[in-house]
Amino acid sequence: MAIQDIFAHTTQLKAEIENLSVDQLKEEQSQNAELLLLDIREIQEVIDLGTIPGAIHCPRGMLEFWASPASPYYRDYFKEARRTVVFCAGGGRSVLAVKSLEAMGFDNVAHLEAGFGGWQKAGETVEDVSQTSRWMRRPIEK
Repeated sequence: MAIQDIFAHTTQLKAEIENLSVDQLKEEQSQNAELLLLDIREIQEVIDLGTIPGAIHCPRGMLEFWASPASPYYRDYFKEARRTVVFCAGGGRSVLAVKSLEAMGFDNVAHLEAGFGGWQKAGETVEDVSQTSRWMRRPIEK
């Protein structure tokens, strides 16, 4: 059996989930103060590049553990019916995250199709978290 093309797979899965544009996410943010916006990128991506204002960092590898009330890692901001939007760098990992959350029982989940890169490209505000994170950015050695 050949190894599956992950890009073809995530493109196919997009037909099964809710895909938001940058403008649609901005509209939701302005209309829903309870929106849970999850940045599922790796911590170094968040520190190096910043994040969308109002986003909570939840690394992709911990998503299901933080979202499950049965887990010792559970975070109480995850609620079954709470509107949740996830994003990654380019919209691939977030597709898989939406499918996983839906499989867990969350029923109001979408992703930012263009990802954080699309948010930046659109010229939207980026929050610099490098100075407030307990993790640090290492200086580039020359």
